[in-house]
Amino acid sequence: MDTRYDDLVDHVEAQYGEGRYAEALTALDAADLPAHAAELAHLRACLLGASGDPAAALATLQSAAAAGAWWRPEILEDDDLEALQANPDFRHLVATSAERATDDPTPARITLPAVPSVGVVVALHGAGQGAEHARRDWAGVLELGYALVCVESSRRMSPMYRTWPDPAQAAADIARALAGLPAELAGLPVVAAGFSAGGRVALNWAFTAEPSPASGVLALAPALRELPASAANKLSPATIWIGTDDDLLEVVDAAADALTGFGCEIERVPGLGHAFPADLADRLAAKL
Repeated sequence: MDTRYDDLVDHVEAQYGEGRYAEALTALDAADLPAHAAELAHLRACLLGASGDPAAALATLQSAAAAGAWWRPEILEDDDLEALQANPDFRHLVATSAERATDDPTPARITLPAVPSVGVVVALHGAGQGAEHARRDWAGVLELGYALVCVESSRRMSPMYRTWPDPAQAAADIARALAGLPAELAGLPVVAAGFSAGGRVALNWAFTAEPSPASGVLALAPALRELPASAANKLSPATIWIGTDDDLLEVVDAAADALTGFGCEIERVPGLGHAFPADLADRLAAKL
């Protein structure tokens, strides 16, 4: 897995958050990642919009679109592109871009442990990531005898950016992955797992039992939205990890009563931002 794009975005977004727009734009100018041209053009346009140059932001998007890039309307409604929203040329770009948008179902990545499987962990990636990220981040379950099934969202917000905005579509993606499991995994307990947007989907799946019941759930830094009224069945394990330096801590804390009422344990990881804890393998061993 090529991590150059991930590293660049982490670097640029850190500068973006600190208002260091010129430095972030310089970093983007130096990048040579043609596969991610649409995503980097969107990031550049948002930086230009935030720095007060909407004309340059529009020109960036138009140039990328002329080369074939597209973005779903939802991500072109970014706050830093607000100055463009009423511009007829921008509205035309949004409409043209929406016509190009396509979903892309992909097979799940299935990795079996070295010993006979004792269960199945179905891992859901975060926004902007993919199944390979999930396989890297949740690989510790293999050492515990669990098969690892990494599901990739079929919803593309741009050519290389996948996330989970639609619960019904997410459930269909999970159902497709479960239907493709090898026969040797049939009947084993299934644990839903996910990070960030994928953590929200894992919790929703576990609580609603849609598309099928899960025996447990492990969610890291879930980007929570509306929760269901109740959990469909008792879950074990049922753990949520959230860093004390994660911007989503406030969201998780606000939902803490409902989550614990569903049987979830919330573990706050000191000093952790929006990332996986270094000791995740030990944490997994304590739960599975």
